[in-house]
Amino acid sequence: MPRATRAAKATGPARSIRTGALLSAALLTITAAAATGCTHTGRPQAAASAPGPAGGTRSAAPDPKLDWKSCPPPSAGEDNGGAAKAPGRDWECATLHAPLDYTHPDGEKIGIAMIRAKATDPAHRIGSLVFNFGGPGGSGVTTLPAFAEDYRNLRTRYDLVSFDPRGVGRSSGVRCLDDKELDAYYAADSTPATKPEQTALVGRVEAYAAACRQHSGKVLPYVGTTNAARDMDLMRQALGDDKLHYFGVSYGTELGGVYAHLYPKNVGRALLDAVVDPSSDPVQSALAQARGFQLALGNYMSACPQTSDNCPTERSITDLLDRLGKQPIPATGGGTGTGSPTPGTGGTGGTGGAGGGRELTRSLATSGIAQALYSKDFWDYLTEGVEDAENGDGRILLSLADAMNGRNQDGHYSSLQASLNAVTCADFAQRYTAEDIEPKVADFRKASPVFGDFMAWSLLQCTGWPVKGEWQTPDVSAKGAAPMLVVGNTGDPATPYEGARTMARELGEGVGIEMTYRGQGHGAYDSGNPCVKGAADAYLLDGKVPEPNKVCS
Repeated sequence: MPRATRAAKATGPARSIRTGALLSAALLTITAAAATGCTHTGRPQAAASAPGPAGGTRSAAPDPKLDWKSCPPPSAGEDNGGAAKAPGRDWECATLHAPLDYTHPDGEKIGIAMIRAKATDPAHRIGSLVFNFGGPGGSGVTTLPAFAEDYRNLRTRYDLVSFDPRGVGRSSGVRCLDDKELDAYYAADSTPATKPEQTALVGRVEAYAAACRQHSGKVLPYVGTTNAARDMDLMRQALGDDKLHYFGVSYGTELGGVYAHLYPKNVGRALLDAVVDPSSDPVQSALAQARGFQLALGNYMSACPQTSDNCPTERSITDLLDRLGKQPIPATGGGTGTGSPTPGTGGTGGTGGAGGGRELTRSLATSGIAQALYSKDFWDYLTEGVEDAENGDGRILLSLADAMNGRNQDGHYSSLQASLNAVTCADFAQRYTAEDIEPKVADFRKASPVFGDFMAWSLLQCTGWPVKGEWQTPDVSAKGAAPMLVVGNTGDPATPYEGARTMARELGEGVGIEMTYRGQGHGAYDSGNPCVKGAADAYLLDGKVPEPNKVCS
């Protein structure tokens, strides 16, 4: 599925998680990118680490100040968090100019788009609180204003700040295929059952990678998490903060861990919510996600009879997916009249939306079902969507799939999935073939009869990628850093609960402080649970570190 992100809840993204990143090769996970700087083999190299002082890598000096101005409205196809207009007058936008290649800090620059709303109680202001909502590929510039009400209490003492990481959205967002080509790409079969189908899938993935290189090759070698962490330290300096106060969600927890490893002395108060397991390679991550989404599906089915008399079963869902694999169903018409499966986006159909003569395929239905498991708020849409699909109407599940894939109602795609793929493939060195994956499919099916095949074949997402990956797994050890609050949700499908314990351990003794939320959906802070929010706010606002292993229900 994707790597992981709050954006998946807002607009359809999930590093929503990286590989296997359940809908990554075909979806959330989001799709692809390309490269520059070729070696003698013709394949671009990832940027090397810039040496620096102990406890960090060398940073280039930031601009003397950020030139804050009113924010422009979202452009066509932008990952806009449900917003159709520019943020209100409380919000300001600026561009941070960072080195494209940190090994040449005085060379070409890349613009990092930023947004902020100033603290409402400036007399008690702590500093800036920088948000990353995950993906990788989610736009912070559009997501933070869309969800700012959730962080109103934090805004009393912090300037709320977010950004589009390099290769995302307004920061040279990665582009690969055009909208029509992406419609076909996400609809195509992503669970091959025969050798010819495997060959066709590999061909599509390699063609996607080639398109990413053609359209975004200049930035592809430089969009990895290490460079994004370096950008955050430039951001800290440009904001005038001695320490980076940070709120990372989903993939944003991995970014926060990498930052803490590079700059342990610069860590302020940091909350990591919906935690990525930093010890897992792509196969392990994909398997864990398969189990996580299967667990979330089971939790949904157990709760469904409380609100509906027409609840699906695992068998009915697998039967539906099998039928769609043989014969897609129509998803035509403008809107279903049921509201929107993603907050603030209007209806589920509409011009260029789920209608327009498109069909619901097995791949799109799987994506839509996965999207609905990111939040309990989507469960009723899943019930209705499956029932409608069984009756030949694919509009609701297609709308959910569009949210996952970053397709707006006007039919334009954001850079969400392309950026996710680009960052994932710049980070991870593993490159899998169909021959590598085929023997693993049985284990994935055992982990999840519904999502297993999809997750397994999503491991192809970096096949043919024109940039080499940096690591096998990221190093997040952060000896000497301030305590960082690490919150895991026992019912999280995209970032399974066990990842929080691993992250806390790998950050180091006295650094990673684990807290557990016994809940459902992706993440904990925005669940509405008063125990989680109270503990997190006390930490971020007052520096009160919860007792280790605190549990909220």
